Amino acid sequence: MSKWKALLIASLLFAVSAVGTHAQGNMNGNSNSAPASTTQQRTLYERLGGMPAITAFVDDAAARLAADPRINKKLAKTDVPRLRLHLIEQLCMVTGGPCEYTGRSMKKTHRHMQVTEGEWNATVEDLVATMNHLNIAQQEQTDLLNILGSLKSQIVEVNSSATGTPLPANFKPAPALPQNQIDAGPKMKKTRH
Repeated sequence: MSKWKALLIASLLFAVSAVGTHAQGNMNGNSNSAPASTTQQRTLYERLGGMPAITAFVDDAAARLAADPRINKKLAKTDVPRLRLHLIEQLCMVTGGPCEYTGRSMKKTHRHMQVTEGEWNATVEDLVATMNHLNIAQQEQTDLLNILGSLKSQIVEVNSSATGTPLPANFKPAPALPQNQIDAGPKMKKTRH
């Protein structure tokens, strides 16, 4: 499966994302901790390592998901560049970063995909494997997974432990984005001066 299909799969899962509280490192494996009062003021985005870390997380997770036969059939019709862009935006935004999410809601994105409970669980396993691979500290993993868990009801449509189920033939994915929008990268919040 191509890297783009992998990214598509990752995007499916990461339309999910994070929020934060207490830190002990970043996605690059740094374990320097600030004093408690400073740490509590840092966003999860900052604790993870900013945009480079968010991008590395999305890319690694996408590749992992695309290679996982328990999940990858759900991404068969996905426009991978669109998915990747929106996953980066969403993770950046929900972790307190400077991005603005421009994608569809999780409910609308996953409607009629027939994602099963088993596929959800497999996705979470792959996301944890990515976090471990990137040496993300335990507190940041917990913060990310708590956000992910809050999205489950918007993504899972089938109460079944089955995995590897095909995407329904009548599923209509979001259209591809124009190349100039992909090339522009994540949309950033406007700052006031």
